[in-house]
Amino acid sequence: MANVVSPLEGGSILESSIPWFVPGTEPTIRSLDAMVAEIAPTCIPVLIMGECGTGKDTYARLIHRLSRNNEAPYHRVDCAALQSADFFRKPNSQFGKSQNQKDWGTIYLDGVHDLDPQCQRVLLSHLCDDEDNAKHGGFCKRLISSTNTSLELEVERGRFRRELYFRINAACIHLPPLRERKEDIPALLGYFLRKHSDAKSKMIPPIGGSALEMLLAYSWPGNIRQLENIALKMLTLGEMRALDELELLHSVNHVPEPNGVPSLKTAVRAASQKTERELIFQALERTRWNRKQAAQELRISYKSFLNKLKAIEAFPGAAADLKEGK
Repeated sequence: MANVVSPLEGGSILESSIPWFVPGTEPTIRSLDAMVAEIAPTCIPVLIMGECGTGKDTYARLIHRLSRNNEAPYHRVDCAALQSADFFRKPNSQFGKSQNQKDWGTIYLDGVHDLDPQCQRVLLSHLCDDEDNAKHGGFCKRLISSTNTSLELEVERGRFRRELYFRINAACIHLPPLRERKEDIPALLGYFLRKHSDAKSKMIPPIGGSALEMLLAYSWPGNIRQLENIALKMLTLGEMRALDELELLHSVNHVPEPNGVPSLKTAVRAASQKTERELIFQALERTRWNRKQAAQELRISYKSFLNKLKAIEAFPGAAADLKEGK
């Protein structure tokens, strides 16, 4: 059996020894990691459910890493791009592997709800009721599936085979969206900044309290994947510009409208403000932060330019950038 460290020891499960594993200490995540620690050493099929960007791929790899077959091949299959049921008849031929069952490791079906009816039928015929699927002539040693939709609803609508649903759902993991685990945002942001600063040989920028407040107030429709993209932009463009885009998204999605839906006028105004800020910073960079020259380049009065700068300084994190001449 694989060595499993308790997720309650020092934060998230095996975080220190698995560099690609996303950290988390929110109670829901700690409970989820404890469940992963229990089911990973078994061979039972696992269904991972969660919105786009919540970390389904990461948890699939973690389960494989902690399994008894972690030295066997791990293959991710994009079900939306799968064109033929032949994949499930001879899975290893798709990977250039031998047909020996000892080579059949973990197969991760990403977006299992996208399988067409023929693929579902053939896959079901290769799954066994017994836990040790490969030992009894099954499809692989370990099957992990993921979905961002309700398979129960797909079953009710006749789009997904009921028996297949129960067969791949021996253990089910529900990944919470980032908006339900916001206390993990500082740790996640720090993790992604360290990860990409090492890869890009860049210094990690200081993150002010106002910036963190804005990150915590945001709804994160793109979940952890969107937060990682923001971390990348912070390293590449700086805190202010990365959060500038976030403010635009927030203003478009959260400005109250009479009917509860953002108007085109609101979206255009927000986009115009973002473009204006970018042009001002570009002019300042070209003139080495000479404000009078920047105003001349933009063909506006110096007084008007200063007023626009004051408006920018009201934006979280921007004031420090202006003072330091960033």
